[in-house]
Amino acid sequence: MGPETPLRIAGPTDQTAVTGLVASFRDFLKSDGPNNAGLEITIARLLADRMTEFLLIDEPPVGFIQLRFRLSVWTGAEDAWLEDAFVEETSRGKGHGRNLVSAAINRARSRGCQRIQLDVNQDNGPAIKLYESLGFAPVHNQEKFGDSPDYMFTLNL
Repeated sequence: MGPETPLRIAGPTDQTAVTGLVASFRDFLKSDGPNNAGLEITIARLLADRMTEFLLIDEPPVGFIQLRFRLSVWTGAEDAWLEDAFVEETSRGKGHGRNLVSAAINRARSRGCQRIQLDVNQDNGPAIKLYESLGFAPVHNQEKFGDSPDYMFTLNL
């Protein structure tokens, strides 16, 4: 994958593309909901929210990352939460996931965030390997998180 692969922040005109990708992610997870109509409404609200960004890769888009920003009482600065990351199955293995996560890190830095965090299912070995290779460190505390199948990762910026 070269520098010619488009990567951009989604805008309001990308609602259909973002909704389609999130629906594909929902289906990949074998989840029953939300339905497409509900997704469309929520995606429109999120695209209008300055504390949320969707990063899209390729044209037409074949993958996305959803970033959420929030002010942290602990750092006095914004933190970023990498809420969702997904690349369509037919486009995997081309570096799109790595480029999306790298772009998310850069977006968080450009906003002055002190850290970026995420959670990932402990059975998702490829994602864990990717996040660790980009500097994320696991922050799993059995006492705090119990038997959750998700591990929390943090990258201090």
